[in-house]
Amino acid sequence: MFDWLYTDIAIDLGTANTLIHARNQGIVLNEPSIVALNTENQTIAIGHEARLMHEKTHKRIRTVRPLRDGVIADFEVAEHMIRGMIKKVKVRWYSTTRKMVVCVPSGITEVEKRAVRDSAEHAGAKEVYLVDEPMAAAIGIGLDVHEPVGNMIVDIGGGTTEIAVIALSGIVYSQSVRLGGDELNEDIINYFRRNHNLLIGERTAEQVKCVIGSATPLDEELELTVKGRDLVNGVPRTRTVTSKDIREAISESVNTIVESVTKSLEQTPPELSADILDRGIFLTGGGALLLNLDKLIMETTDLPVHIAEDPLTAVVRGTGKVLEDLEYYRAILT
Repeated sequence: MFDWLYTDIAIDLGTANTLIHARNQGIVLNEPSIVALNTENQTIAIGHEARLMHEKTHKRIRTVRPLRDGVIADFEVAEHMIRGMIKKVKVRWYSTTRKMVVCVPSGITEVEKRAVRDSAEHAGAKEVYLVDEPMAAAIGIGLDVHEPVGNMIVDIGGGTTEIAVIALSGIVYSQSVRLGGDELNEDIINYFRRNHNLLIGERTAEQVKCVIGSATPLDEELELTVKGRDLVNGVPRTRTVTSKDIREAISESVNTIVESVTKSLEQTPPELSADILDRGIFLTGGGALLLNLDKLIMETTDLPVHIAEDPLTAVVRGTGKVLEDLEYYRAILT
């Protein structure tokens, strides 16, 4: 009767991006997890507006990314960010948040869980539920997590890579590797510093990764002109790099992800391994969009690999389904 007074939401609180699903509305927000603050620690901008300011601020403004490696690194700023993003999606100014479902990395500690729960409660939620990211990703791509069949999910986010084998509403085996898209960006920044004496920013590294980054050789190698600051004489310079150069720069981190997948397969019970052989490995998260990553995993494991449809929103779609039917998914909540 009083449902119109409430805005129940599901949040994918990611290192790089935060996505929000509102009950009966679908995905209503997809913005970078970044906050701009002034010298008095007051919030100036959140999300896209703060992203535009990132690495371009003066001494009276600073930008903060409150999440690192998939967990809250700055409790106070994270609270401001969640509160601000909820305010953006509220349909009516007088509505309050009754239920909030938040997805968290499977390797999260109890202390880190408490930090997420407290931030959500301080942001106004009356009831807070947590769900593991790989489980949310599996639900988001349409898998029936309740059935006695093994599914392997590899969710590559900005701060973590979550690998999990799921069956009977639970995670049989999981591995959380604190390595994701941010680490690849750092590899690219280091490559330019080391090989071209060029200093580039995080946003430029992200663009390079998305445009010409790849896991295996391409049929036709790509080129990109990159702008940055010359470390020798301090003036702006441009350099042209190829996808081959960037592939070498990120190869160590990419191989770490692939090795983690192989290790997880070794730890999987034999009956579930048979299911994975039939069904394959499912890739979700922004990292799944890296060119030929699925091909590299396929070559290494000799298993079919499927990239989820719209992998960037798979986790929040799954979290949203949990919110819409909490009773049905009660067994998977942590």
